[in-house]
Amino acid sequence: MVIELARFTVHPGAEEKLLAERPAMIEALRRRFPACLAAFLTQEEDGSWLDVLVWRGHAEAEEAARLVNTVPECREWFRHIEESGGLRHVVVKDSWVGGLT
Repeated sequence: MVIELARFTVHPGAEEKLLAERPAMIEALRRRFPACLAAFLTQEEDGSWLDVLVWRGHAEAEEAARLVNTVPECREWFRHIEESGGLRHVVVKDSWVGGLT
């Protein structure tokens, strides 16, 4: 498994739309890239955001990163992002999931 970490800030006043459009964007992403196993959108204490996606493998994560702008719902969702803090992939070496829902 690979975890994708994407840090960003949101245009002022766009947070509500960012959250409202998230389910449709994730659904479209998963249809196009079925190796996406989970997604968590988090907000940090400083107000910035960290999108955490779990992928089946590194090749699938890299392919999705290259082609994500070909998914209209993703491209539309990205318009709420003011500034990207970068994207990186980390390989899961050990995990414990527990009672995630």
